[in-house]
Amino acid sequence: MSSNLATKLREGTKKSHSMAENVGFVKCFLKGVVEKTSYRTLVANLYFVYSAMEEEMEKHRQHPILSKIYFPQLNRKKSLEQDLTFYYGTNWREQIAPSPAGEAYVQRIREISASEPEMLVAHSYTRYLGDLSGGQILKGIAQRAMNLSDGQGIAFYEFPDIADEKAFKATYRQAMNDLPLGDDVADKIVDEANAAFGMNMKMFNELNGNLIKAIGQMLFNTLTRKRTKGSTELATAE
Repeated sequence: MSSNLATKLREGTKKSHSMAENVGFVKCFLKGVVEKTSYRTLVANLYFVYSAMEEEMEKHRQHPILSKIYFPQLNRKKSLEQDLTFYYGTNWREQIAPSPAGEAYVQRIREISASEPEMLVAHSYTRYLGDLSGGQILKGIAQRAMNLSDGQGIAFYEFPDIADEKAFKATYRQAMNDLPLGDDVADKIVDEANAAFGMNMKMFNELNGNLIKAIGQMLFNTLTRKRTKGSTELATAE
């Protein structure tokens, strides 16, 4: 029995995906406006989310459904630890905590793992396929916007254990399509994926305040430079 789950997820989350791309923080990110304080806060939240998801996936690695999409080479926890060391220093563990939206996300992952572990498929799909797809675009944007060099601060987007990302995504989607699920369970997983998009959007929305401050500061600095330059020109003319 084939569930065609990957196909259902792609079609069933289109609206949520579009909404997520239109959150202020993401829109600015895609336009190359990335503020380091906001970004490192996001990295910290993602650390807690991926830690929970990967711990729960590990617990269920023999599960009849989850075992078929259990790919440890996707794990992001260690790469996020590298990025946190870069952004916060070696004592990063003492400096970070999940935001309210991040904590709610973690709690949801723990909750479904205990009650309906097959729903973890939705969270795996939402995060990992996003990281392998749009995440690769965000990597380049982050590098340019924050003047990062030598791969520093972007380990999250690197998948050293996956030689061919395009081929791997095809394998992953096929594995999801082949999952032996009834329509009712497949529909619940699609609903959970939409909920996961919503949880991500809430984390992004929390960052909007910092981003607005950063943009305001950038504009202020630009205006200040222009005024300073103008004053100099006037002084020279006199």
